[in-house]
Amino acid sequence: MAQLADSDETTPLLRDDSNSDDSLPQDEEYKSRWRSIRVMYFTMFLSSVGFTLVITSLWPYLQKIDDSANATFLGWVVAAYSLGQMIASPIFGLWSNYRPHREPLVCSIIINLSANIYYAYAYLPRTNNKFHVLISRAFVGFGAGNVAVVRSYVAGATSLTERTSAMANMSACQALGFILGPALQACLSFIGEHGVTVKAIDLQLNMYTAPALLATVFCFINILLVVFVLRAHRVDERGRIQAINYTSEDGDDISEETEETIDKIAVLTSNILFFIVMFIFAVYETIATPLSMDMFAWTRTEAVLYNGIIICCIGLQSILVFLAVKVASQRVGDRPVFLAGLAIIFCGFFILLPWGNHYPKIQWADLKNNSLVSRMSKASNNSIEPTGCPYEQTWCQYTPAIHLAQYISSNILIGVGYPACNVMSYTLYSKILGPKPQGVYMGWLTASGSGARTVAPVFVSQAYTILGPRWAFSFICGMVVGAIVLLSSVYHRLVTFSVRHGRTIP
Repeated sequence: MAQLADSDETTPLLRDDSNSDDSLPQDEEYKSRWRSIRVMYFTMFLSSVGFTLVITSLWPYLQKIDDSANATFLGWVVAAYSLGQMIASPIFGLWSNYRPHREPLVCSIIINLSANIYYAYAYLPRTNNKFHVLISRAFVGFGAGNVAVVRSYVAGATSLTERTSAMANMSACQALGFILGPALQACLSFIGEHGVTVKAIDLQLNMYTAPALLATVFCFINILLVVFVLRAHRVDERGRIQAINYTSEDGDDISEETEETIDKIAVLTSNILFFIVMFIFAVYETIATPLSMDMFAWTRTEAVLYNGIIICCIGLQSILVFLAVKVASQRVGDRPVFLAGLAIIFCGFFILLPWGNHYPKIQWADLKNNSLVSRMSKASNNSIEPTGCPYEQTWCQYTPAIHLAQYISSNILIGVGYPACNVMSYTLYSKILGPKPQGVYMGWLTASGSGARTVAPVFVSQAYTILGPRWAFSFICGMVVGAIVLLSSVYHRLVTFSVRHGRTIP
């Protein structure tokens, strides 16, 4: 890491609060800067937890509170989160360019907290419960638009040599949230579908509502950290302290280069590549629960528990990948790591293609062969639920089943490729942009990822329901090949801002 002791800049920073000292010794500045960066790590962690905490139970929750909900509507609910984030990201990013980062962060977290409470009470209305779930997830996503602010802050508060490591650490915290979310959901599944009722506040505390309420607690902790710990910091590419000017995005004190010197082709390509990476991952996270319930005849509770365990393990693996990415990028560069990640993702989805002569269990098979027994069982026990591939999905009758070994192997490969691509996307993008404030640009990058996560669930829910996994996953394989071709074609342009202008040797 670049040490601030070597800095020749002594310009005091403009801080977020009036009570802080106008100037601090450089070692204190260094400590304060990294405390604030770690708050951003934690904010990213909590944002990830807030999303994944309910993702494995979302489909069973919809089925329980609204009989009219189907797999297609699940796609819209998952998409609602990303749509909210897509709308909010440029707004919060622009806000952070002209005002202290604390303001958009606190506002977004309060929105997130309120939306999680709304989600926990979505069962309460007598009709249209599924639409209340959809609206609540849209507002949770809107609050999650603060990731643009988080990444903008870290990009501006780190030197060029610190950037890859900081972005990898932040993605590792995101992965840790990705781990703990499903893990906590799996633990909370033991509360059961009925749980307990808190009559004083008319709340059903069960395996579906408890995660959302836990997310509200995390949001409250996050607000306290942002208010009392976060301070404004900005350094140049060499780690020298820079004054913060909230009135000018161009920042006359930053560099003589103007916005026109940024490589627009590289910026556009980075957004497209990030869209593809997030589209692929959104397909994976959306289809995991319905796919496993169809192929392995898991019940709702089993699907929540088993997928929670699988995702938890993949998340642990992702943290190791982030550590490896930091080392690999230093030795071979960011772009080769990005290409390798895309190749591994391709292998993961290719393995997931159905093959063989074994077919999934069809839900109506039990009714056809044991109709009397089935009716008697249902009459005596309403808790029995059908398992297997729904007969309404006609492809279930002629598409081979996906084996559990295929499913797990695919998860492992995607869990290696996606983290590498995610880190490299943000790292390359921040380096391409250079020293100017990156709030708006990071907002657009986050919006492109959110757009992918808006379109992907709708696409995969439709394609999977109508055509089946073979066509859905074949399309994803084609997208990955397209991303590899695109990255290769603009490989020479995805370079650091200072390298492009001849300031440093690549």
